[in-house]
Amino acid sequence: MNKGWKKEIKDWALTIAGAFGISLLIQSYAFAQTEVQNISMEGTLIEGQRLIEDKVSYVLTQPKRGDIVIINGPESELRLIKRLIGLPGDIIDMKDGKLYLNGKQIEESYTRGLTEPRGLALPYVVPEGKVFVMGDNREHSMDSRELGPIAFSSLEGKAVFRLWPLDKFGNLH
Repeated sequence: MNKGWKKEIKDWALTIAGAFGISLLIQSYAFAQTEVQNISMEGTLIEGQRLIEDKVSYVLTQPKRGDIVIINGPESELRLIKRLIGLPGDIIDMKDGKLYLNGKQIEESYTRGLTEPRGLALPYVVPEGKVFVMGDNREHSMDSRELGPIAFSSLEGKAVFRLWPLDKFGNLH
């Protein structure tokens, strides 16, 4: 009887340790929770909101214009959350506070403020292996206009779901 009790504890301990290990792997390599740390995405995201980040998608598929991306690379000392605006070969232009992509004005209902170049030489062609990102709060965002293009390797993942606050709970667009 004593051996059965010890085996039961050992089995439970192994199961709990395995579940803990698997959850760490999933959080490190597949999905993670992240918090919005600044105001650069206001209009869509506000400081303090908690998000689910998909870290797997960009291993399997290419980033898309409009994705809300998490950037963690040498372009910035900070981990950033921005909207992906341009892909390699895209031509970015800004006129009269509006954004133009490949010669066409982009309708951006999610932005705040005017879209100004801030010293970026326009028109700007996004280089191969890089993307162009901007915050939705255009007048208060440090983004590709200052940092330059972002390497694909610096895209940690994309924000896909808002957890907090509960009244904003749901998918991100």
